[in-house]
Order: sequence, then C-alpha cells, then structure tokens
Amino acid sequence: MIISFPTLVLPAVLALAATLMTTLATLHQSDDSYAVRRIDSTRAALLAGDAEPWSTAQQINWGTAPWPTAFRALATDEALWLRFDAVDDSPWHTLTNRDDHLWNEEVVEIFIDPDGDHRNYAEIEVSPANVVCDLLVAQGSPDLRADIDWDFAGIETAVHAFEIEGAEVGWTAIVRLPWSGFDAVPGTDVALPPAAGDRWEFNVFRIKRPHGPAEPNRGLVLDAWSPVPAGSFHVPEVFRIMEFE
Repeated sequence: MIISFPTLVLPAVLALAATLMTTLATLHQSDDSYAVRRIDSTRAALLAGDAEPWSTAQQINWGTAPWPTAFRALATDEALWLRFDAVDDSPWHTLTNRDDHLWNEEVVEIFIDPDGDHRNYAEIEVSPANVVCDLLVAQGSPDLRADIDWDFAGIETAVHAFEIEGAEVGWTAIVRLPWSGFDAVPGTDVALPPAAGDRWEFNVFRIKRPHGPAEPNRGLVLDAWSPVPAGSFHVPEVFRIMEFE
C-alpha cells in the first residue's frame, strides 16, 4: 500500500478546483452510463496515478460544493482499475484497520454488480489514510444484509495527494481489482475479463464529515453519483451502467 497525505490549501484554490472539476463534468459526464476503456499500461503507472494512462479514461463528477468528487475507471488484461479524486482541504480519519466501519468517517465508495441482478454485489471503500473496507452485499435496503468478513481477493489500493495546476487540493484513491476476484461474488456468471459491449451495474459515493471527529455527524454530506433516497446508499435499483469497450 502507498500512503501520502495532502496538505491544507487556501479556499481560493479549492474554489478553482471545484470550478475545473465542474467544467470537466460538463465535457465528460454521461447521465446514465459509464464507458470503461481498455488500456495497455503498467501496474506501477496506474497505481501511482500517472497522468498519461489515466487521461484516457472517461471522467464523471458529482458532489456537494466545495467537496466535488471525480471518478474514472480503466480495464487492463488483469484487472479493473478505479480512481477517485476528492477535493478536500481537511480530510481526516481515526480508523486504521482493514474492515473498520469506514462509513462512520470519511470515505469514497463503489458498489459493483457484475450481473446486474441487484443482489450479491461488491462494496469497496477507501479512506484518506488508505484503509480498506470491502463487503459482499447480499441484499440492499431496507432489509440490508452484508458480509463484512468477505474480502475481495487480490485488491490493491493507493492514496496520494490530489493536485490541480500544481496545487494540492485533496486526495486521490486508486483501486486495483483483479478480474479473478469477481469469481468470489456468489451467483455471478459473467465473462472475466469482460468482453467489449458487456454491461455491469454500479454506483459511486463520497462521505464528507466537515466538522471532524469531534462532531462527525454535524453537516454530514452523503453524495451519490446516481442519486439515492435519503437514508441509505444501498439502493441497487438506481445503479447505472458500466459498459466495457
């Protein structure tokens, strides 16, 4: 695992970051689907967040100002790659162990349902300190059932400072999910790696708690790319399409 921590930045720089990300959203965002492009790049370059390979990915943006979030994904022969760029002048954490309840702090998340049946989907969370929580969700809300002891086999993650125009404006989380890990999602019968035109379902999220660990629930921000009803992210009925090219 790779861990680096962003520094505090001025409000003017955060405003610039939010404006730039909003512009990118206008240029790249799709309302109901996401195209995963295939790439021939090294594991090291992708995990390090190198600009060249990641610049080929479609970008979607969402979120509450001044904390927008961007998401990108790429496919290689070995794995599905995910990247979250979170604008944030004060990311925080206290949890440090695998499968700690990261949703009680600050985190980025993805729910992935390869066969689109809205059952037995993978939930992957990464904190600003590069702590991972992964679950197998058998059933969404209102009767949520999930297994936190389930682990996504072979997962790798990294967290770096997120920079725009040379200024640190937040944190970047990168996730490598080997295709073989999806074999452990019960009831999933899909081609691995996916073929061009294959369509999975997913949603992505960000939790921001702007008043820190002393008051984690004051001003709580729960942001989903595909909006969900109040109370839970676990609404697979609003998942959107992830289509492989």
